[in-house]
Amino acid sequence: MPLAVLLVLLGVFATGAGLGRTVGPLDRSGTPSPRAAAGAGQSPVPGSLPASRPLRLTVPAIRVAAPVAPVGQARDGSIDVPPLDRHHETGWYDRGPTPGEPGRAIIVGHVDSKDGPSVFYDLRRLKTGDTIEVTRDDRRVVVFRVDSVEFFDKSALPADRVYGNSGAPALRLITCGGQWVGGRTGYADNVIAFASLADIRSP
Repeated sequence: MPLAVLLVLLGVFATGAGLGRTVGPLDRSGTPSPRAAAGAGQSPVPGSLPASRPLRLTVPAIRVAAPVAPVGQARDGSIDVPPLDRHHETGWYDRGPTPGEPGRAIIVGHVDSKDGPSVFYDLRRLKTGDTIEVTRDDRRVVVFRVDSVEFFDKSALPADRVYGNSGAPALRLITCGGQWVGGRTGYADNVIAFASLADIRSP
């Protein structure tokens, strides 16, 4: 595996606020986006939706009701994140699928800041079966059901489970967690909620 690709898959994380920056290899893997695939004449995945930007994230079990803003890639190649002065917002990785499209949509958020808990502070407390709702710009609400919440060492991010722009619609919520180790690492782990499509509510 080329060194550049390996570094992307390992992930890079910010320090200071306990905020995870998760590297996205989608645009480096050579795999076309769902939009590109559709343009090439491929059939959409049954039960999936066309692209529409997510606007709001609601996770009732942990009392999250937060706006979603698009984020791209940071200079280091990692997924960017909302600025610290908006640490109660979430960020949708806009180089991957939108929630409801085929593939795994990714939404990231801060776990804490110098001012205290942030939007994904309780992400680790989600349980199997909890629901996650994403309101999109087309006014549809895409409902996902949590399959698992798992901790991963930041040097061992399971890229094959987190990323992907094909297959059934799925969602990944990502933040930091585990022990604070400081330095360039911040928190030692990722906390990732893996969720699958459960319902689509139309306006």
